[in-house]
Amino acid sequence: MAVNTDITVTSPLLPPLDEFIPYLEDIWKRKWITNNGFYHQELEKALSEYLKIPYISLFTNGTLPLMVALQALRISGEVITTPYSFVATTHALWWNGIKPVFVDVEEKNGNLDTDKIEAAITPKTTAIMPVHVYGNPCNTEAIQLIADKYGLKVIYDAAHAFGVEKDGKSILIAGDISTLSFHATKTYNTVEGGALICHDKATKKRIDYLKNFGFAGETEVVMPGINGKMDEIRSAYGLLNLKYVDAAIEQRKKIASLYRQQLQDIPGIKMVDDISHVKSNYSYFPVFINKDEYGISRDELYEKLKSRNIYGRRYFYPLISTFSPYRGLDSATEDNLPIAHKLADRVICLPMHHGLNEEDIKLIVSIINGGR
Repeated sequence: MAVNTDITVTSPLLPPLDEFIPYLEDIWKRKWITNNGFYHQELEKALSEYLKIPYISLFTNGTLPLMVALQALRISGEVITTPYSFVATTHALWWNGIKPVFVDVEEKNGNLDTDKIEAAITPKTTAIMPVHVYGNPCNTEAIQLIADKYGLKVIYDAAHAFGVEKDGKSILIAGDISTLSFHATKTYNTVEGGALICHDKATKKRIDYLKNFGFAGETEVVMPGINGKMDEIRSAYGLLNLKYVDAAIEQRKKIASLYRQQLQDIPGIKMVDDISHVKSNYSYFPVFINKDEYGISRDELYEKLKSRNIYGRRYFYPLISTFSPYRGLDSATEDNLPIAHKLADRVICLPMHHGLNEEDIKLIVSIINGGR
């Protein structure tokens, strides 16, 4: 079988197959393959410890936790959020009958601009849903102050932020609820999967009802839930992958350092600055292309890399606010979101994963440096 020699933007962290087989054999023996089985429970315990969080509920993908979080906190009306994210962030609002209100982002990192939140609050606003873009923590302190002032809930889309810490504490404990994605493209994956993090037993109990059709027992349904459960096979896969994620993050850190060293003197290439007191997971390595200084546009560079079988991604382009379901919203105008549009038009995420090496980075940088 031919081996793919393309350099892709990401590559899944796959645990050794020979180590996974005994887990599968045990699952076969137990004959319990879903519905809060042994490995599901073990993974929740292991992730709570690894991530330094109080309560976690596993899900079958990363979008359902967003949808369930809104239900768990009984959010309605309007929610302030970002246009600079993967579209699932806003889709979760739509599926709950909630109107998204877009606020512009900070140029330094793409996170929600806290100076612009208050102006977007109306009597219908019930929550703020920020995103830790590229895994870089939002200004959680400022967001919480605004939320407390106006009596709003805060739900963080932390899809990129597995294991990220600020001042020694997990950023997943910020706000009322945080959600994670364990999709194959993420730093840590369960093939498909996700999780929801909360602060108390009562909220976790409600979440676990909601992800299992609302069942509170064999014959009692207490709320209109959905099916969001993670199965035993992916739970076991995730449990095994926890053994390897630290080494993968360490390799990502080395790759990020190589990029920074080799890109820093190229005119028109801007990188996101490292944030002090933050333990990163190095999920992505975005650069922003200033055509006037660099000489060609972001899209021209994107195509040049692709012609050499190097596949970056334009995360996040186009903006969510430009998609047909949302472009008619008052908050979706370009005048309201100038920085988000600027970043979306300039960004390209370079290949970033544990499988890359120094020679790969030299090749990528040489094409970028000669691409003008």
